Amino acid sequence: MLSNEKQKNRSEEEVIKKLCMANGVPYEKIAQEGSSITSLEMFFSGFPCMVGLSFFPRLSQLTIIGQNIEYIDGLECCPLLQELWIVQCHLTEISGLQNCLQLEKLYLYENKISEIKNLDLQVHLEVLWINNNCITKIKVRAVSPCLDLNVNLQKLNLSGNKISSFKELSQLARLPRLSELALKDPTSTPNPVCLLCNYDTHILYHVPSLQRLDIYDVSSKQIKEAAESAVMKKRMYYNMRVRTAQRKLAETRLSLIERKKTLSQSPEECIKTLTRALKFVCTLHKMFFCSSSKKLQDPATEHKVHAKIEALRKRLKLWTRRLDEMEYTVQFLLMELESVGNIRLEEGCSTDPWFTSCCDLLLSRFSPSDYKTYGITDIRVDRVIRIHNSALRLCFEDKIHRLLANEDLSSQNYRRQLEYLFYIVDPEKCEKDETLQILQEGFKTTEQQKAMGKEGAIPFSNSLSLNEQSRIEYTLRQTSQGHTKHSMDTIPFRHGQVNVSKVFVGKSMPIRDGEPVDRSNYPGVYSVYRSVETNPRRRQWFVFDHELVLPEYIIYYEYITQVNYCIHSFDYPTNDVALDKEVLNREPVLKPQPKLLSLDDKILLSVARANVLSQITVLNLHGNSLSNIKEISSLTALRHLTVSFNEFTHLDDISHMPNLEFLDASFNHLVTLEGLRGLGQLKQLDVRWNKLTKVREDTAVLRKHTPALLKLDTRNNPWNRPEAVRMTILGHLMNLTHLDDVLVAEEEAAEAVQMTAGSKINQLQHVGFSVKTFLGAVLGGMMLNFVTFCVYQIADQITTLNLDNQRISKMINLSKLVNLRWASFNDNEISKVEGLDNCLKLEELSLNNNSICTLSGLTRLHCLNKLSVDGNWLTSLDVSTLDGLSSLSFLSAENNCIASLHGIQRLRSLFELYIGSNQISTSRDIYCLKGLTNLLILDLCGNPLVEKLENYRIYVVFHLPFLKALDGIEASECESAKNMFMGRLTTDTVAEKLGHSNYTKITHLNLQSCSIRIVDLSPPELFRNVRCINLDHSNLTSFSGLIHLPNIKALCLNYNHIESILPRQKTQTHLTSRQILYSKVHSSGYSQQSTSKATRDTGPTGSLEPLMGSLEVLHLSHNGISNMANLQLSRLTNLKALFLEGNEISQVEGLEGLHQLRELVLNRNRIKTLTKNSFAAQALLLQLHLAQNRIRELNHLDPLIELHKLSLDMNKLQDIAELDKLEALPSLKELSVVGNPVSINKFYKQSVH
Repeated sequence: MLSNEKQKNRSEEEVIKKLCMANGVPYEKIAQEGSSITSLEMFFSGFPCMVGLSFFPRLSQLTIIGQNIEYIDGLECCPLLQELWIVQCHLTEISGLQNCLQLEKLYLYENKISEIKNLDLQVHLEVLWINNNCITKIKVRAVSPCLDLNVNLQKLNLSGNKISSFKELSQLARLPRLSELALKDPTSTPNPVCLLCNYDTHILYHVPSLQRLDIYDVSSKQIKEAAESAVMKKRMYYNMRVRTAQRKLAETRLSLIERKKTLSQSPEECIKTLTRALKFVCTLHKMFFCSSSKKLQDPATEHKVHAKIEALRKRLKLWTRRLDEMEYTVQFLLMELESVGNIRLEEGCSTDPWFTSCCDLLLSRFSPSDYKTYGITDIRVDRVIRIHNSALRLCFEDKIHRLLANEDLSSQNYRRQLEYLFYIVDPEKCEKDETLQILQEGFKTTEQQKAMGKEGAIPFSNSLSLNEQSRIEYTLRQTSQGHTKHSMDTIPFRHGQVNVSKVFVGKSMPIRDGEPVDRSNYPGVYSVYRSVETNPRRRQWFVFDHELVLPEYIIYYEYITQVNYCIHSFDYPTNDVALDKEVLNREPVLKPQPKLLSLDDKILLSVARANVLSQITVLNLHGNSLSNIKEISSLTALRHLTVSFNEFTHLDDISHMPNLEFLDASFNHLVTLEGLRGLGQLKQLDVRWNKLTKVREDTAVLRKHTPALLKLDTRNNPWNRPEAVRMTILGHLMNLTHLDDVLVAEEEAAEAVQMTAGSKINQLQHVGFSVKTFLGAVLGGMMLNFVTFCVYQIADQITTLNLDNQRISKMINLSKLVNLRWASFNDNEISKVEGLDNCLKLEELSLNNNSICTLSGLTRLHCLNKLSVDGNWLTSLDVSTLDGLSSLSFLSAENNCIASLHGIQRLRSLFELYIGSNQISTSRDIYCLKGLTNLLILDLCGNPLVEKLENYRIYVVFHLPFLKALDGIEASECESAKNMFMGRLTTDTVAEKLGHSNYTKITHLNLQSCSIRIVDLSPPELFRNVRCINLDHSNLTSFSGLIHLPNIKALCLNYNHIESILPRQKTQTHLTSRQILYSKVHSSGYSQQSTSKATRDTGPTGSLEPLMGSLEVLHLSHNGISNMANLQLSRLTNLKALFLEGNEISQVEGLEGLHQLRELVLNRNRIKTLTKNSFAAQALLLQLHLAQNRIRELNHLDPLIELHKLSLDMNKLQDIAELDKLEALPSLKELSVVGNPVSINKFYKQSVH
């Protein structure tokens, strides 16, 4: 021993001598000169261990390169060290720096370090180079912080490592001064995450302080803004999809409660129907075949009853499973969001080649003989999901390429060693959690497997039965222990799922008997296998390297037995409604039973088949219409009570029943369990499918009044916080053995009790310090009606606050949280927003599911970016509050009572608006959104407007063309919207133009130059006081939309394209696509035409129905009119002034019905002659203007006996004799013929006189 120590000392002495020689320090004088040395260097060899550093207490810089050092040692005596280089050595971990508190620069690249840790004391660290190591994760905030306290870190190089997840990069946002980051510098291999889509964008968004990323300068403001914009759009997109999925789930549940869906659309309706039938059949079975009287027993009928019960249970299980699968959708979308689209799950169908391939693969590896003992004859694929994980695929391919480069493997041999193998999740673990973990991060490493007590490899198999063995055994064991969830089926493991992975088995060998499966026992191989004796090709594989496994598919399947083969023989997907009906109609067929509305002693005795009330121990009141049962209070011996499928809202009548052991109150309308009292012997309670929401209150009732409760089923209730229901119940009802048909494990119960014993208020987290503190003391089961809290020393450091579901009724004592940025108060009892006046940095606030009636209290939150107030009692949007929310880009106010969007136009920065399930009913509210040009996502689902407004989507998209998505669907109807609504004059347009909607006060409507093509002012009674309308300079071709206005006197339609009062009738084949679109719109013109022959007749001799009886003045100048007869002007029987100046008219006609006409203007047309019928009906005409035409003769003017003024300027009158014809106009007082050839004759005036 002594010699070994001497040898070690001599060896260390030699190392120290080499160190001195390399740095020019005499070894003999090291004791004297060492204290003055501040810098040491050692390159390439001669320094196998860190010794002798105690001689250099003032050392500030140490450089060690190319040595064989495995761990850091000897720096305890170097407290002044500021810069440390240990490069190209063999370090496996970061350690030994606990005394180097002044360290500013640390270079540890090209080592074998797998984790960043033990740097929490280096608070002055500015530079960290740890590239070319084996790091896979960045645990910035963990139980033992690694970089969390390195707030001064400015330069970080992580290139050449194995970081593959965006989640890890997001952790770097906690380093406030980080300015340079390298993950793929040119001298190193890039991290796998660098090869994923949106890598740069993700980094720049989460670490905005960066000035340089890899080799690029990213200090430009434009680059940061572009990254922020890209991430924001992706967040909006996924947020919209998640909300859409959640809304669809909520709508489905709501529609089931209200029975708005048919059986083919509603899983819950099917469940209710099947459960009702099942309960009834079971009751018949107990009544007739479990009776002691043999006379009642018929083997054939009993067999039918058993068969029907079994069939009903199978159908019920199928629908329950379908309903559970809906919950996966949101999880998948959130996973896709977190991975920035690099993880995606694709649902397959029978037309996809890969779907068929998966089905064939499963069938080829299924052997009915393996399941013969269970009566299984076949297997059916229900569903296949394809996994797209870019990070795992890149990792897998990179690993394969490296193997191909390092080993003598040809491409052909490599493919032969690829297998598609099955993996089934651990049945004793949560199936959903493990599946999601595999989808996100892949399979666990061998070290993680061993840490969990498993073998040091990942288990796979090429045989379904081998993989299923553990699940089958576990399920059967659970069933034997009374796990009713599985015992309903003769094959409790009937439904399963398997993960299909691409596996590179590589060089492999059989497992040696007696040796554990561990890589150390099988050097040089990638996998080992165990073959089945009866069939050597069927193997169970164990793969050592998780990077050689790529999960690609999840197959959901169902085992088929001879009993259920006829039910499931349909092609995928099955006709579920038909199957349900087939089962329900099986013998014995259920006959409708009269429903009980009330009870009395006689009915009770009849139902229970008893003679005396005191003898009744079992009472079944299933499937009636009872809402109260006060009469059962006299049933003191009652032990078993069923009241399912009734109308109960509370259970007050079921109290003080000392012998009651079983109570089934499922499928009712219970909103609370508050009424239960004195049920000391109750052991089993079923309250499924009710309307329970408050788990704490209901659990407190059960804890107090049902102390013997062992089995409780609360599924399918609309709990406020469904994710916390199970732990809350188990934490208070500690005697439960089964909850929601699942056996309660001891570990789960202990965890729930421990959680309940903690604080009632969630812990706070804040950036910069790993502080976990509780706000409030343990309340020991006291009812919290009023919560106050103080945070004292850490108040100004808190940035995140989560107080969801804490029964808070007031928001007070928040004034010290001056740096608060994110706060959540969901699922409380808050009625007023208050106490946030000092939280001026607040960016996100969530107040969902409270009792808030107004948004007042948010006025000072100018930095608020995101606000969610779903599920409150808001009736309107407070304008004064919205004025202060200038930065708000996200607003969600779903499930309130908001009737108007007035005031929303103040939120100019709004990008997302979710305001579904409110009371918005008028199209005018859409106009409130027209000024929000930044709005990209709008959700109005569930508002009356959606159903009430014709062509709702097209209407909204037209008025809000900047929208990218409406109600969770891409707003792609822009072209259709333009065709249908562009230039359409509606009541909403009038309100927008005039700034109010008080239509009855409008007398003059001036809407010139508005490009109006269609008039749709309905209902016309709103405009009963309008006297004058000016629509000059528009695009009208008719004014049929105006004909119903009751009191209009003057109408100006100059500079349009009027062809007729009503458009001429066309057959459908002659209509243009645009006209067909108009014809579908109410009051568009085409749709308003009369269908009678008289109305369709547009000829001058047709018998036309008079229109617009109040109209007196009509302006139709400059409309391009060429045919006056087609105008149908004769229908305007009360018209007194008609202006047709500047058209293309060549003949005066179509005025037969205008007997009241006083003034007619036809200047600047192409009139050449006047016919006999031109003015036949205008005996009262006073003024006639025919200037600037082509008239040569003045014939047929004699009907104008009252004409006072005649203008014939700029025509082609040449002969004075034409003027003589005017003698037929006895009342003519004013004549003008300026610009005619006849006016050259100096005697023309004399001829007129």
